[in-house]
Amino acid sequence: MKESAAEEGLSPLEEFIRYSRDELDQVSTGLREIGLLVEQSQGEVDKLAQRNATITSHLHQIQAQFEVVPREDIRSAYEQAQDTQQRLFTMRGQLEKLQSDQANLLRFENYLVRTLSMLETGVTPASIKPSIDANESTIQKVIEAQENERRKISRLIHDGPAQALANFILQTEIAMRLFDIDPNQAKDELNSLKEAATSTFSQVRDFIFDLRPMMLDDLGLIPTVRRYVEAYKEKTGLDISLTITGSERRLEQHREVICFRSLQEILSNIRDHAQATQVKLSVYLDEDEVRVTSEDNGRGLRAHFESDESEYASGLRDVQELLSQLGGELKVESSPDEGTKVGLSMKTR
Repeated sequence: MKESAAEEGLSPLEEFIRYSRDELDQVSTGLREIGLLVEQSQGEVDKLAQRNATITSHLHQIQAQFEVVPREDIRSAYEQAQDTQQRLFTMRGQLEKLQSDQANLLRFENYLVRTLSMLETGVTPASIKPSIDANESTIQKVIEAQENERRKISRLIHDGPAQALANFILQTEIAMRLFDIDPNQAKDELNSLKEAATSTFSQVRDFIFDLRPMMLDDLGLIPTVRRYVEAYKEKTGLDISLTITGSERRLEQHREVICFRSLQEILSNIRDHAQATQVKLSVYLDEDEVRVTSEDNGRGLRAHFESDESEYASGLRDVQELLSQLGGELKVESSPDEGTKVGLSMKTR
């Protein structure tokens, strides 16, 4: 039977160190287990994606020979496509959830490692409590930010892909019933379904890019910003000019992510709140610092930034908090009807 800390003669600090080591062992075990699940889920997603591509190619062939392909083969092909797409959508959601849990566990593991390192190098109890309180506050803010982001993603999926999939199922059922009654009308329904699917596919690609552009990992901050701004101009109709100066190079991944997310938040606020038609963006990058500046000709938003209850304030304050953790800062300058200037800066290392 395991003896209590008091029976072993441990001080509160020694007891806390032992507890932290036990917690670290559990987290490390959990990380290994979830790593295997992520690997398995990724393999399943890859298989389903390959199967979906094969079925899609087959559907294209059927569509090209629609008049001669047996109706039963057409029905079977569309049922397979629908089943595969639903399974792929579900597995991708499961994979994203596992990856999010894995990232959270990894952050917690790093926190425990740093905490134990501090404690075992002689940090006094008096100096530990403020650090613990500060970390608890930071963890709380991280969790709140994650939950807000998940609510936002949930709304976007519900209003976008989920609704579109429901419509696809309905249109497919209508087309299936029309095959034996009116093949021409069934063909019209399938053409309509194809157009809707093409439009939804484009929306989903934009959605995925907004969530996590793969080129951010592959090419870095500057190419991703260029691509994102071009896509944003097309999607919103905003007249955005982008100027990039300094030395184009890669940063640490978490710094690139924060810079890109900050830029996203700035542009989203301009679109949703500023009523602007023109935006000037500039990005400066050198060996020591990255700076992003945005100027728009909108209605001015300083009052909204100072209000803790506004969505505008919430988004930029999250950015401000993240930047402050890395020694950066965010400034907002604005007056009513005179536009808004947002500037952020952050050390590159």
